[in-house]
Amino acid sequence: MIDPRILREDPDLVRASQRNRGEDEGVVDKLLDLDQRRRSAISRADTLRAEQKQLGKQIGKAQGDERERLLARGKELAAEVKAAEAEQAQASEEFSELHLSVPNIVHPDSPAGGEEDFEILKHVGTPAEFDFTPADHLEIGQRIGALDMERGAKVSGARFYFLTGIGAQLQLALLNMAAAQAVENGFQLMIPPVLVRPEVMQGTGFLGSHSAEVYRLEADDLYLVGTSEVSLAGYHSDEILDLSGGPRRYAGWSSCFRREAGSYGKDTRGIIRVHQFDKVEMFTYCRPEDAEAEHAKLLGWEEEMLAKIEVPYRVIDTAGGDLGTSAARKFDCEAWVPTQQAYRELTSTSNCTTFQARRLGIRYRDENGKPQIAATLNGTLATTRWIVALLENHQQADGSVRVPAAMRPFLGGREVIESVAG
Repeated sequence: MIDPRILREDPDLVRASQRNRGEDEGVVDKLLDLDQRRRSAISRADTLRAEQKQLGKQIGKAQGDERERLLARGKELAAEVKAAEAEQAQASEEFSELHLSVPNIVHPDSPAGGEEDFEILKHVGTPAEFDFTPADHLEIGQRIGALDMERGAKVSGARFYFLTGIGAQLQLALLNMAAAQAVENGFQLMIPPVLVRPEVMQGTGFLGSHSAEVYRLEADDLYLVGTSEVSLAGYHSDEILDLSGGPRRYAGWSSCFRREAGSYGKDTRGIIRVHQFDKVEMFTYCRPEDAEAEHAKLLGWEEEMLAKIEVPYRVIDTAGGDLGTSAARKFDCEAWVPTQQAYRELTSTSNCTTFQARRLGIRYRDENGKPQIAATLNGTLATTRWIVALLENHQQADGSVRVPAAMRPFLGGREVIESVAG
C-alpha cells in the first residue's frame, strides 16, 4: 500500500498517479476524509478517557449528591468513549479497505496512457531475413517433436500443452541457464511453494482488481501463484531484515498458473498465452533509496540472458495505465517473433518500491537502528514463452533449429535440433 504520509502531505501526487493509471482520483479525497474521521475519533476517545481517569479520582473523594452527580457523569462518559471507539474502528476499517485498493504511485518518468502508450528505450539486434517462408513456433515445435497441444487440450483443456522430448529439454536448458546466471550474480536459488495463503496473495497486490487472473482452491483457501514473486515476497513477511550488506536477492524456479481471464480469442495458437508455465524469477529486497539502481541491474541481467539466446529484442518503459497494482515502474524486454512481425514480451522487471513490503510487514533497520519499510523488486530471467522466440528466430531452411552457442552446454553440447517430421 502507499505511504499514508504521502497521502496526507502530497495528495496531488497520488491524484496524478491515479490519473496516469486511468483510475479514480476521487479515492484520494475519500481516504483523506476517512483518515480525518479516524484521527478525530482517536483524539476524542483519548480526551474522554483522560476525563474518565480524572473523574474517577473525584468520585473517590466525593460524598452525597455530589458523588451521585459524578457517577451519573461517569456513565455518560463511558457511553461517549464507547461511541468514539466505535467511530474510530469503523473509520479505520473503511480507511484500510479503501487504502488496500489504491495501486502504487506511478514513477514520474513512466509514460502516461494505456497498453499501447509505452516508450521504446532501445532496440538490440536486427530481425533476420529468411530466404524461405518461416514457420511459426507451433509448426516448428511439432516438426521437431517438442510440442503436443492436442493432447494437452485432451488432458486439461484449452491453453494447456505437453512439452515433449526436445521441448522439455529446451525448457530445462533455458531455466538451468537462468539459474546458473542468477547464482553467478549472487542470487540465492529457491524452489518455493506454488500455493500461498490469501494474505500473501493480497499483500503482493494480486487480488482486488486482478483476482480474476488467479486460481483459487476454495476448499483449502489457498491460491496458485502466477509468479514466484508472490512466494518470495511472502518469505520474509513480518520480519526485520539485515540489509547492511546491500540488497538481498533470491531467484525462484517454479511452475506458474494464470487463468487468462478476459483473453478469449487472443493468442490461441501455441504456447504464447497459456494457463501453466515454468519460470525463473529474480526477487530483491533493498533499501528504498537503492531501488532505482537495483531496477537497472535487474534489467541488465534480463538483457544478459536475452543475449545468450541471440534474438532481436527491444526494451520498453510501460505506461502507467498498463502497470500492475504493485509496480511503480516496469521495463519489458520484447523479442521479435518473425511470423507475427511483432515484438512480444519475454521479460518484465518491476520496481514495487515499499508498496508490497508495507502490506506484508517487511522492514530493515536504518543506520540508527530504527525499523523502516523495505523496497521490493522483481524480474524474469527465463520462462516457457522463450521457446517461441528461440524456435522462430533460429529455424533453418531444412526444418532444423540452430541452438545458440551459450545454450549448448545446457543441452548436452547439441548444436542443431533436427526435424523428426516428414
